[in-house]
Amino acid sequence: MRTWSVTTGKEAAPYCQDVTLDVGVGSDASPARADDLSREVYCILGVPVDAVGISSVLRSIETAAVGKKPFFLSTPNLNFLVNSQLDSDFRESLLMSDMCLPDGMPILGIARLIGVPIRTRIPGSDIFDALKCARTSAKPLKIFLFGGPEDAAATASRALNAEAGGLYCVGSLYPGFGSVDEMSRGDIIDDINASGADFLVASLGARKGQSWLQRNHHRFLIPVRAHLGATLNFQAGTVRRAPSIMQRYGLEWLWRIKEEPYLWRRYWHDGKALLRLLFSRVLPLAIRLWWLRLGYQRGGQDLVVTWAPGHGSVTVSLSGFAVARHVDRIVSVFRDALATKKRMFVDLSETCAIDARFLGLLLMVRKQLTASGVGLIFIGLSPALESIFRLNGLGFLLVSQESA
Repeated sequence: MRTWSVTTGKEAAPYCQDVTLDVGVGSDASPARADDLSREVYCILGVPVDAVGISSVLRSIETAAVGKKPFFLSTPNLNFLVNSQLDSDFRESLLMSDMCLPDGMPILGIARLIGVPIRTRIPGSDIFDALKCARTSAKPLKIFLFGGPEDAAATASRALNAEAGGLYCVGSLYPGFGSVDEMSRGDIIDDINASGADFLVASLGARKGQSWLQRNHHRFLIPVRAHLGATLNFQAGTVRRAPSIMQRYGLEWLWRIKEEPYLWRRYWHDGKALLRLLFSRVLPLAIRLWWLRLGYQRGGQDLVVTWAPGHGSVTVSLSGFAVARHVDRIVSVFRDALATKKRMFVDLSETCAIDARFLGLLLMVRKQLTASGVGLIFIGLSPALESIFRLNGLGFLLVSQESA
């Protein structure tokens, strides 16, 4: 059995701290991510959200494109959040993404209420525009546009290639309004792969787009993949993007309804769902955060981590406060446990509290285990901790425990 003790002094600040997200190109000096456990991920109602600046996003895209390494990028907004509560397959597409960026003011508002230090949204359209203007290599990034309304992808392709920028469109395809199965035909995937693109941009509607990308993850040869929704329409000029002042004050949805009146139903449905989530999940979590801070003030600062391999499994035990301040120091523990490629039990019987950052780390551990074909099972949860898991939208993680 191996044991790690992580201790911090009482003078240290609680886990909830301000992080300024860099939105300039080329100024974020954070090192390249080695693996999923190196990501600074927070759990927001069951959805993993990365705390990164846009320059880090651009570098990750560049690195994946140059190295031909699969990179699945997701940009969760309120509609993503609502769908993830109802559709397990959709939620899984976010959990298995290589980066999830906050796109939408409601995500930022929820983050602030539950103590998650994410203050800046990074919409897919901003990423696309930044790629058009900023490149770290001389060659343009080759993109393939898939989906959108009829003729939108072709129009966007012509508009992009008429400019001397950082993006060059090598192909586009309008698949119509078929099912995910129909859009996953071999000839369609072969045509996309034959383009030699670096970046596949889909625009099919959130649920269909994420499902299609996830379904064909291992069939694509294009390294970077993302569903960027209305970005394709913005590039084609069929829909105008909201003025920056409306984006800044969270009123982009009003502009979108003006441009695309049929969207009012989606925004009405998502708005009602947001109110339910605020009262049933977010506010109770905010109260728990207040109690967590009191726990720190009483001196509960330590976390002791032990892990021991067994026959066909490995058990990681957490004793103390499993919170953000301890994450960086215990990532190596989880890496060692993951290296066994065995089913993992996480024993929380001695865990006093757990926060959104630590839950984000556990989601990354689960992703690695899922990729290896083994499971993650939590044991020893107190009623209080089980409530925290469910309030955070992670009740699905406890199903394995119930059937173990």
